Amino acid sequence: MTTSVRPGFHLAIPVDDLAKARAFYGEVLGLPEGRSAEAWVDWNFHGHQVVTHVVPGARAEAGRNPVDGHDVPVPHFGLILSVEEFQVLAGKLRDAGTEFVIEPYQRFAGEPGEQWTMFLHDPAGNALEFKAFRDESQLFAK
Repeated sequence: MTTSVRPGFHLAIPVDDLAKARAFYGEVLGLPEGRSAEAWVDWNFHGHQVVTHVVPGARAEAGRNPVDGHDVPVPHFGLILSVEEFQVLAGKLRDAGTEFVIEPYQRFAGEPGEQWTMFLHDPAGNALEFKAFRDESQLFAK
């Protein structure tokens, strides 16, 4: 039995097309695919389990919240990466022609909680945020 320092999370999200989900999560984000069936696929989201389930029909965001002059989509989910991993992913997303909801940018430069962040949608409209902290111990700094 393997024990991790942090507990893993499981998140199931709706998608309308598994081929597009596979292209985005598997090819663009580079996540390893786990178990699958006709209507769902498990993804190894950096040690966490994200499952894309086929649910026909359009989905709308619950809303947007103003943060730093940007309209942040709600709900959203994502990962906290190293700054290097964040920059590599941002480049990979740009190369794939990803349309960002909020382009990668740095927040709180020189302050507690200094971080990079970016927001985007997957092909089914699910919002994702990726972050990187200069010092991850500042994750909850005020």
